Amino acid sequence: MNFKAVIFDLDGTLLDSLEDLANTLNSVLDSNRLPMHETEAFRYLVGHGMGELVRKAVPQGKRHDRELLKKLEKEMLEHYALTWNNSTEPYLGIPELLDWLNSTPIKKGVLSNKSDKFTKLCVETLLSPWHFDLVTGHHPGINHKPDPQGAFMMAEKMHVDPTEVLFVGDSGVDMQTATAAGMYPLGVLWGFRTKEELLASGAKSLVEKPQEIIDLLSKSTQ
Repeated sequence: MNFKAVIFDLDGTLLDSLEDLANTLNSVLDSNRLPMHETEAFRYLVGHGMGELVRKAVPQGKRHDRELLKKLEKEMLEHYALTWNNSTEPYLGIPELLDWLNSTPIKKGVLSNKSDKFTKLCVETLLSPWHFDLVTGHHPGINHKPDPQGAFMMAEKMHVDPTEVLFVGDSGVDMQTATAAGMYPLGVLWGFRTKEELLASGAKSLVEKPQEIIDLLSKSTQ
């Protein structure tokens, strides 16, 4: 296949942000006298946006308490603004992948379920050496993944056909998004979710290291 663009997920794909997300929400939960979670548990809580993260993190019996959820999400956003980059950093091999992409005509985008504000902040701060044609997080008017709306919008703005896009992510949500948009779903195994989830959700290929994405794209451009 001849890929003309790559759309990356952010958390669990480009950036290892699990510890900062876990520590921040645990602090909010603790201050509200709610049970906290082990960091590893957050691998299965994240991925559907901040509101859903908060909802999943509270006890089952409180998940319909709208006032509580609204309060917790507000506190989470306020705290995360101060703690989001305490330990968050690109995964090993991502800088080399982005270096290589910068040397090619392949367009690059980031599509995240994280809020648009924090998505752009993460990219501008931690991925500043590299050019991205488009960076989009969740905001009013764009549905959360796996709705393909954001993916279609990005393909249109990058002037590529969806079939020419390699969609790279670490979760079933990303694979479902790519499939719904008619893009090529590539699952990464260094992120938050399992090989089994990725395959069950439609991944056509899996990679263990970022270098393998370079190898795949090199073949597609020959």
